Amino acid sequence: MIAQCGQPDVTLATARSTARRYLATLSSTLVFALAASSAFIALAPHTACAQTIASDATPDEALDAAINGPQRTETFRTRDVYRHPRETLDFFGVKPNATIVEIAPGGGWYTEILAPYLHDHGKLYAELYESRDPALAAEFVQDEQRFHKKLTDNPATFEHVTVGTLRAGKMTGVPPNSADMVLTFRNIHNWIKDGQFDANLRAFYTALKPGGVLGVEEHRANPNITTEQVIKTGYVPESYVIAHALAAGFKFDAESNVNSNPRDTKDYPNGVWSLPPTLKGGDQDRARMLAIGESDRMTLRFVKPQ
Repeated sequence: MIAQCGQPDVTLATARSTARRYLATLSSTLVFALAASSAFIALAPHTACAQTIASDATPDEALDAAINGPQRTETFRTRDVYRHPRETLDFFGVKPNATIVEIAPGGGWYTEILAPYLHDHGKLYAELYESRDPALAAEFVQDEQRFHKKLTDNPATFEHVTVGTLRAGKMTGVPPNSADMVLTFRNIHNWIKDGQFDANLRAFYTALKPGGVLGVEEHRANPNITTEQVIKTGYVPESYVIAHALAAGFKFDAESNVNSNPRDTKDYPNGVWSLPPTLKGGDQDRARMLAIGESDRMTLRFVKPQ
């Protein structure tokens, strides 16, 4: 993949030309200062607009390049310490030639990694979630607007991303039995609130090839909480997720503790949104919430049987 970045606003040739035009009238000292400052502008580094991944890179090298690339939003990158993208994607088993469906990508945190990683040899579908709940729907509309702007502002990175919609348990644009992997990050609590979790699982099952992987990351609740508490707090029991995935036809394959956080006590006034990055409580207990970090999360891998 070759980065398609804009040209510098002032080139070295322009700087020299500017200096020559002023040579006849300016003192030698001023000419030197002008030429030096113009040349500095010309040679200063410019923000890269896309990631370049060598064509002969190994899958591991390609993933590292995508995670460390200049296309990532800096505020997103600071969350790597909590979200562990390298370890998480390794656990799910991503490959650069895979067809991957990212569900409800939000602001595109993982899209910024997956799009350049799959750019040359794979395929990325981003399925925006359309909720039936008015409050959730308004929130997802804002996410959708930001997501579309991200793709539009950097076509060199995101030109091959196919955007569709997950609505009422149906996905647009993803043919049945075509995906190697469906990935969802911290969305299940919303689907439970929306009454769409089981329907969405069936849609994922339909989209996946036999042997395809469903990768799940979700805020992990203490055992035996009620559905009402799930909706209120945003935390979901791991056993609940596994049971519903099995009912949809999936086989439970493995789990990882890469995104676990034993400091998360899960007993906050604003549920999981008390913690970063949301910090819904504002200054109240802010230092304590920051010390805890992001939520304790389950990371699960399911497989569609052959």
